[in-house]
Amino acid sequence: MPCLNEAETLATCIGKANQFLKSSGIDGEVLIADNGSTDHSQQIANEAGARVVEAKLKGYGSALITGINEARGRYVIMGDADNSYDFSKLELFVNELRRGSDLVMGNRFKGGIKRNAMPLLHKYLGNPVLSFIGKLFSKIDIGDFHCGLRGFNKEKVKSLNLNTTGMEFASEMLVKSKFGGLKIAEVPTILYPDGRSRPPHLKSWRDGWRHLVFLLIYSPRWLFLYPGLFMLSAFSLLFLILQFHPIIIRGVHFDLHSLIIAGFGIIASFQMILFAIFSKVFSTNYGLIPEKENYRIWYKYFNLERGIIAGMILLLLGLAMICWAFIYWKNLEFGEAKDISSTTRKVILGGVFSTLGIQIIFSSFIFRIIGIDTQKR
Repeated sequence: MPCLNEAETLATCIGKANQFLKSSGIDGEVLIADNGSTDHSQQIANEAGARVVEAKLKGYGSALITGINEARGRYVIMGDADNSYDFSKLELFVNELRRGSDLVMGNRFKGGIKRNAMPLLHKYLGNPVLSFIGKLFSKIDIGDFHCGLRGFNKEKVKSLNLNTTGMEFASEMLVKSKFGGLKIAEVPTILYPDGRSRPPHLKSWRDGWRHLVFLLIYSPRWLFLYPGLFMLSAFSLLFLILQFHPIIIRGVHFDLHSLIIAGFGIIASFQMILFAIFSKVFSTNYGLIPEKENYRIWYKYFNLERGIIAGMILLLLGLAMICWAFIYWKNLEFGEAKDISSTTRKVILGGVFSTLGIQIIFSSFIFRIIGIDTQKR
C-alpha cells in the first residue's frame, strides 16, 4: 500500500489485509511504502503488524515502485491505504493470478461504486473518457484503466521497467503490460467512500492531463501519424485546387493567401508524419514498445541513400520553379510582373517542394542515426 499521511485509515486497511491472508492460508506480508508521512503513519503501520519501507522520491508512482522492488512475495496486490477498497475480499484477484494471469485489474464500474465514493466528474467524464482513449490507443480490452486495486506477478511487472513517478503510473503499468505481452485479466471490485477527513492527493485536472499525455506519448500513431495524414490530405487537396484557379464559395474568394496557408499546412503535417516514424523507431529500439514483424520493412525499402535521392528530386524541382520565376522577373528588368497570380503560384509550389526535399534529406540522416541498433540486429 502506498502511504502518505493515512493515519486515519491505515490500521483498518492493514487489519483487513492480514485477515485475508490468515483466512486464505496465504503465506504473505502487508507492506507499506511510505512516501514521507508526518502523521505517525509509519508507527501505526508497525504496530498493526505491517512492514514499512521508505519511498524517498515523492509521488504515487515512486511509492509503488519502491514497494514492488521491496516486496518479498511472488505476487503483489496493490491498493490505496484510504479504506476505499476492502482488502479482506481479494479472492478474485488471487484466483486469477493462480490461473496464470500476469496482471489482474479491478473494475469499479462492474463491481459497483458506492454513493459518494467517486466524484461525479471522475465517474462520468474522467475515468470513462481516459479508459476509452486507453483502449483505443493501446488496444487493451479493459474497462477501468485507473483502478487502484490490482494484482500482478512481481517479476513480470519489474521486467517492464516502470519509471513514472506520479498518478500516471497506473496507465504506464497497464500499457507496458500490454506491450510486454503479459496476460491481463479483469475482475469486478467495489469502491467505497474513503475514510479520510482531508482532501485526496489526486488532483483531477493535473493528474488527468498527465494520464492523457502518457497515453499519447506511447501511441505515436494517434499523436502524430493520424492527425498528420488527415491534415496532409486536406491541405494537399486545397493546395492542388488553388494551384490552377481561385475558389469562390458564396462570394468568399480563396486565392493566393489561402494557397500560402495550404503550403505551410502541407509542410507542418509532413513533419508530423516524420515525428511518427522517428517515435516508432526510437521507442522500438529502446524497448519502450515491442518490435513487430513488419518493423524492419522500413529498413528494407527506406534507407539513407534512397531518402537523399527522393529529397534531392523534390529540392531540385522546387529550385527549378523558383529559378523560372526569377528568370521571368529578370526579363522584366526586375519590375512589376504583369501576371502576378501565375508567377506567385509557381514560387509557392517551388518553396513547398524545396522545403519538403530538405526535410526528407535531413530526416533520412536522423532515421539512420536512431536506427543503427536495428540495422546491427
